[in-house]
Amino acid sequence: MSIPLSIKWNGQQLTILDQQKLPHLIEYVTLETIEDVYEAIFSLKVRGAPAIGITAAYGLALGAQRHETVSLGAFQQYIKKDVSYLNASRPTAVNLAWALNRLQDKVSEATNVEQAKQLLLAEAIKIHEEDEASCRRIGEHALTLLEGRTKVMTICNAGSIATAKYGTALAPFHLGSERGRHFDVYACETRPVYQGARLTVWELQQSNVDVTLITDSMAAHTIKAKGIEAIIVGADRIAANGDTANKIGTFNLALLAKAFNIPFYVAAPVSTFDLEIEDGTAIPIEERNPEEITHMNGRPIAPLGTKVFNPAFDVTPSQLITAIITEKGIITADYQKNISRLLAASIRKGEKI
Repeated sequence: MSIPLSIKWNGQQLTILDQQKLPHLIEYVTLETIEDVYEAIFSLKVRGAPAIGITAAYGLALGAQRHETVSLGAFQQYIKKDVSYLNASRPTAVNLAWALNRLQDKVSEATNVEQAKQLLLAEAIKIHEEDEASCRRIGEHALTLLEGRTKVMTICNAGSIATAKYGTALAPFHLGSERGRHFDVYACETRPVYQGARLTVWELQQSNVDVTLITDSMAAHTIKAKGIEAIIVGADRIAANGDTANKIGTFNLALLAKAFNIPFYVAAPVSTFDLEIEDGTAIPIEERNPEEITHMNGRPIAPLGTKVFNPAFDVTPSQLITAIITEKGIITADYQKNISRLLAASIRKGEKI
């Protein structure tokens, strides 16, 4: 048993774990074109904010290889269009735009088209390597906060298959398993596409972590009946004031954590912060196909014509968050001040944000 990986780059070829087929089939798919990458992100073959950013970065680099032009200016315009194209695949995860913009900035350093192509690929590889290292550091910080606590709840999948390796919210469980530290993890099934049931449970089982599956509506009863001691979740976007967008149902857990007086932690890399968004009201929330609610296995389970509200994410207000765990350190309230302070310190050190 070992920690599963979602993205593999062998020096020439990009392959991803097709998460649509989990847990029944473990299949890696080769992505050869930028269109392949767009479809993989849009269809959730690859998902999780960091993994989406890494895959998109490779996709931009792969797409750049097909642009045959002697003009650097024309090449830069092609890249700009490709960035816009890939950005449209998933609107909520800020890591997507962050990674693509980071690669686009590298093109401005090139003196010719061939050098630009090399810089794009090198930067994509660097983002991939950095994410694995940052996830390990997030896990280390999370382990300190979870010291003395073993019964922990999570939602969605913020694990190794949502990142380069280890994950964010699941990183302490993977690291803990490597070190012989025991956790009892309770995983919410996570509507609308059951990423907790299909992905988190499968992933933690691969890492020999004790995991129990519950439906989303069982969270309150489970916290009380099983003595849950903490809740830890990932994030797709964090506003300047600490308001956090994550998979639908996360806000419910934050309210329950407050009611039961247990800590509610958000684990995310600094690339998930969007300081251009003042608070959570400005975070775009993706809505998904109504048939995810009205149908099961292609058959209707609700009356025809039923109106549906099917948001994929919700926003947790920062005042409900005990701490935000990043690779740069642990942030607590005042979030508006402390997020800016941590990111500014990283920029002064010359680190990529």
